[in-house]
Parts: sequence; structure tokens; C-alpha cells
Amino acid sequence: MRLKRDYMGNDQLLPAYNLQTAICDEYIAVIDVKPYASDMECFVPLVEKFNRSYGHYPKYPVADAGYGSYNNYLYCEEHGMEKYMKFTMYKKEMTDKKYRENPYRAVNFTKDADGNLICPNVQKFLFKRTQPVKYNKYGRTEELYECESCEGCPHKQECCPRAHKNRPIRMNQELTAIHQEVLNNLTSIHGALLRMNRSIQSEGTFGVLKWDKSYKRLFRRGEKNVILELALISCGFNLYKYHNKKRRQMPVLAFLNQRLFLQPLFT
Repeated sequence: MRLKRDYMGNDQLLPAYNLQTAICDEYIAVIDVKPYASDMECFVPLVEKFNRSYGHYPKYPVADAGYGSYNNYLYCEEHGMEKYMKFTMYKKEMTDKKYRENPYRAVNFTKDADGNLICPNVQKFLFKRTQPVKYNKYGRTEELYECESCEGCPHKQECCPRAHKNRPIRMNQELTAIHQEVLNNLTSIHGALLRMNRSIQSEGTFGVLKWDKSYKRLFRRGEKNVILELALISCGFNLYKYHNKKRRQMPVLAFLNQRLFLQPLFT
């Protein structure tokens, strides 16, 4: 994999595992390692491991944009989990107003009474065919559309400068609806609190392990040995977290006990 420590940008391929953790109340609930470079392929095995350990699926699995895929969203639907995982273009969708409101994006096209897409030049996009996406577990498909006529269009340079003939587009209406649902979830007050909590707990856990405890490299080889090592590290981290929480609560308990004993007792 190409690691973040390659600051010179040499694109060195280094041996590494993709470490995955599920954090609950600042504790490491589940830990797993996979040989996949992408986080999308690691989500389902991690959640299944969580279910085997605790007997249920998490209600609100919050994750960054590396996990938001069509397969993972449908997996959440199948197991009663809400969709609070960002998708790939989430940040640009939220911060780039020009991109979000671009009238030449297919998702911003209007529709006529028959449900056909209408471009800014009031041209209809005709449905051509549906083609399956290869190697997709849930049978994902893409719909292919083509503009009925782009000849003499005044928006040609802004809309489709590379298209030699009529502009073709491909989209998945179901995935577009899912992305809109995810946007509504994440921009709600509950979603904002979950996102903030994820940033604090998930990123904070790796920050403590890597920088406070200087644990940046694995000492063992082989998946079983690596998981054993990480399980021991997780136990130590959870004990460390429990001890710190207990220490933080002690002054509060002492203050409450003092106030309680100072109160006059009447019988």
C-alpha cells in the first residue's frame, strides 16, 4: 500500500495492513485487519464481527467518505442500520456551491411529465439501455441516456465540451436517491452531533495510539498474529481509557459527597 509516511511523494509500495476499528463510548469495541487498500471492502467484515461479538448491529454506523458505497448502503438497509456514512463527493457537495448548483450536472436536470430528463437547453434525454456493473454483489445497474440533439446548443462548452455528438450520461437513480438521503441525515442536528462525535472518538483513538503511545508499526507478521497483537493493544488502551475516566469522575464524586455530608439531617 502507499502510506502517508511517504512525505517525499515517491509512491513507494510498502507492506501494510488496513487497520479497522469500531469505537463505542471512546472504547475500542472491535478491531480487524484486512489486506484491502480500500476501506469500502472492509466495512461489512468489521460490522459482521461486531454483530458476532455483541449480538446486534449498530444503529448508527458513522464513517468517513471512504466507506460510502452502493453495496455498503444496501447492506445497512438489509440489517436495519441508518445511513450516516459519507460518500465520495460529500465534502465537495457541501462546501462547493458552484459544483452543487451546477445546472449542467445530470442530478440537477429537471424532468417532464413522463419522467424524462430535461437539460438547460430544454432538450430531452432519451433512455438508451441499462447495463449491469461488473462484480457487484447487489446487481447494481446504470442507466444510459443520450440527448436527443446537441446541435447548435449555446451551452455546448459549459455542458459537454468533449462530446463529439450528442451528450451521453449514465446514472443510477437509486444511488442518487440514497445520496440525497445520506445528505439529509448528515446535515440534521442528530447527524452533525454524530459526525462530531466520530471525529473526536475515532480519530482521537488513533491519535493516542500513534502519537501519545508511539505505536506506529506492527511487530508481528501474519493476519492471526497481527490481530492478536492488536487485541492486546486494544485491551491496554481500553484499560487506560477506563482508568482516566474513573480518575476524572473522582473529584466530582468527592465534591458531591462533601456537600451531602454537610447537609443537616432531620428526623
